[in-house]
Order: sequence, then structure tokens, then C-alpha cells
Amino acid sequence: MNGHTEQPSQMTIEEIESILGLTTPGVAAAIDRALAGSDLSIEDAVTLFDCTGTDMQALVAAADHLRKEQAGDQVAYVVNRNINFTNVCIKGCGFCAFSRDHRTEEGYLLPQEEIVRRAKEAVDLGATEVCIQAGLPPKMEGDLYERLSRALKKELPELHIHGFSPEEVLYGSIRSRCSIPEMLRRLKEAGVGSLPGTSAEILVQDVRDKISPGRITVDQWVEVVTSAHEAGIPTTSTIMYGHLETSEHKARHLALLRDVQRRTGGITEFVPLSFVHDEAPMHQKGLIEGIRDGATGAEVTKMYAVSRLFLGRDIKNLQVSWVKEGLQIAQLLLNAGANDFGGTLINESISTAAGASHGQLVRPAQFRALIREMGRVPVERTTTYDIRRVFDDPANDPVDEPLDTVEYDEERFGTFNVLLEQKDNRFRDTFIGVGGKSGKGT
Repeated sequence: MNGHTEQPSQMTIEEIESILGLTTPGVAAAIDRALAGSDLSIEDAVTLFDCTGTDMQALVAAADHLRKEQAGDQVAYVVNRNINFTNVCIKGCGFCAFSRDHRTEEGYLLPQEEIVRRAKEAVDLGATEVCIQAGLPPKMEGDLYERLSRALKKELPELHIHGFSPEEVLYGSIRSRCSIPEMLRRLKEAGVGSLPGTSAEILVQDVRDKISPGRITVDQWVEVVTSAHEAGIPTTSTIMYGHLETSEHKARHLALLRDVQRRTGGITEFVPLSFVHDEAPMHQKGLIEGIRDGATGAEVTKMYAVSRLFLGRDIKNLQVSWVKEGLQIAQLLLNAGANDFGGTLINESISTAAGASHGQLVRPAQFRALIREMGRVPVERTTTYDIRRVFDDPANDPVDEPLDTVEYDEERFGTFNVLLEQKDNRFRDTFIGVGGKSGKGT
């Protein structure tokens, strides 16, 4: 015995087919197509998103079968830290409880030296990545993102910068008065290794116009992502669901991502993000008629299962969001098509601000235990899915990893709520550059 958790037997295609005999014809036909390696249509995806009962059971079983076929039994995680360096934003998205107007007393901006210090602390704790995302501050200096990236790479040349959403890239290009491809070229030269595929929400324009008017358009999001891929910068991809969208909207979103991936091949993973409604302005203030209280458990499960069937041949990595769903639900989603547990994060501000209550940090040892309990093999990966370590025997696990043993202290790590209360990093009307000098921007 090597201590490895015994693998549970996976359903065979024959067993799945026996369940399909009890399902409705449309669901059975869609699952059959996916199992045969054929593309699902938007109509197929709508049918699967709407299924219930035995239909849903067959869907989940098929997703788990395809997960094993496409991604194997390893479940990956990355040791990383989020650094949301400012919550001040010129946009007023209805779903976002993180951002603040620049005139409020809860607006903050971390200076460059603090951002670098946080990154150094993360590396000391074993991180290989920092994820840099923030609000869009008014009067922002056009080269802010480049300066930040250069400062990080100067001090930490081996650190992977997973930074700047498509919305931020677009804003940087506007403030710099340059094209999107030029902005991406500058970011790559400054050390950015990949982009988070956030600011996607639902890639259906009429829905975006309701939940986030004035935000990056579908066409602009696609332009940034495809331009990044053409420049050799990989991206992730996301969806936010559980608000106003329909099954058709979700299906159209998946179809667009599949099309982008087939054209460029630059998407590393897909991350479904359920809407956290508690503090979201459009929900809390009743700004939008028909807004829902986030996704149900069944909707979350089907989101992952359908994504595996629809995208798995093109985007094999399907990542659970433990921040949105909690560790227990995230763990169960490993049986609904998912093969990645995401990152340790250390800091998480955006979901926390919206009312998520699932913590700031997951330690590597926690990931390994949760993964093994599902009969899978934990591995630590890089941002771009190179495998750093395989933990196929618990007896050989490290016992003194810094992030497993460090005492978590909110004051030390500077969580979102701590930042809201601090006075030293308060944002002012005149934009304060991250180097600590005031400036009017460009």
C-alpha cells in the first residue's frame, strides 16, 4: 500500500447508455453526440442546461466520463496570490460590489512598493504566480500597467504575472492612446505572462447592456483576447451566470469561446463563475427587474457538466471556483467534469466584496486532501499548466511548506476589509501613481 486513495470505478459508456434509455430523446441525443466526439450545437446545450432528474444524472455521468478521457485523473492547483491594487473604478457595473467612486472614503490604491512587497511575500510562501487585477481609476497614467509589471519582474524575474483583464487592456490602450495590439506588445515586453479572461460576464451584448452598460463590448472582449493570443500571450476564459441570463445566453457564450479557441488556441482554461448577489448593487437596490439570487446548486452542476461536453475537446481544463461555491461544492464538481481547483489566492477581494463567505486562502495541503477524497491525484501546476509536482503518494507529501504552516492574519495580509479601513493608502481625487508621486495622468 502506498497510501494513495483508491480510485472509484467510473461509469462505462454502456452504463451511461443504460441511463440514457431512461432520459428524454433530446437529452439522450445530445449526450450521444458528445460521447461520440461530435460538436454540440447551441440547441443541444440549451436542452442540457434545461434538463432535470434522470436527464441530469446522465449528463453528469457523461461529463465525468469525458473529463477522464480528455484530462485524466489528475486535478491541478496553482500556488498564487491575488493583488487587487485599487478598488476605484470609473465604471458602475451593477454586479460589482468591489469598486468605489474616487470620491468615497473607501477607495484605496496600493503604492508600487506595497504591490512588490506583497508579491515578494507570496514568493516566500511558495507562490509561482501573482494575479493582478483592479478597478479602472480615473486619470490613470497610460503606462501604469507596464510600470507595475516591470517593477515586479525586476525584483522577481521568475514570477509569472497573470495580469490585467481585457477591460484593463482596453482602458490602458485608451489612456495610452495606442491600439490594443500595441498595448499588448508593451505588456508582454514588460513581463506579463498571461491575461485573466475576466470581464466576460455573459458574451451576449443585450444582456451586458443591462447588467453593465458602458462596459467592454463583446466585440472588444474578443478583439483583446484574440489579439493577446496572436501576440503569444495566453488567456483564461470565464462566464458569470445566475443573474438575468437564459440557457440560450449561456449556450451562445460557450459557442463563442469555442470559436475563439479554434481560431487561436490560446485559451488555457474555462472558469464558470456564479453570480454572488448579496452585496451586488443591481440586486441589493433592485435596479434591474428580474435579477435572480445567483445560481442554484443544480444550475452550477449543469454549468460544469455542459461545459465539459461542449468545450472539452478544445479547452480541456475546467476550473472550479471555490471562492464562489465553497470548498464542499467545488470538491463535488470534480465529478461533474472539472479537473482543476484553481489557486490558493491568499487574498481575494472582488468576490469577498460581493458577499462571498468562503475565505481568502486555501492551503496546498487542503487542496491535496480534497482532491484525494474524490479519488483523484493532486498536482501542482504553473499558470500555463506545466506540471511542477505530482503528489501520487501522501506519504511523500511535503511537511513544511510555508503556505501550509503560516498563520493567516488579516492585518498582515491586508484583506479587502482591512484595506477599506486603512488611511495610508486612501485614493485621492488627483491620481497618485503607484510609485508614490502625484500626477494628472495623460
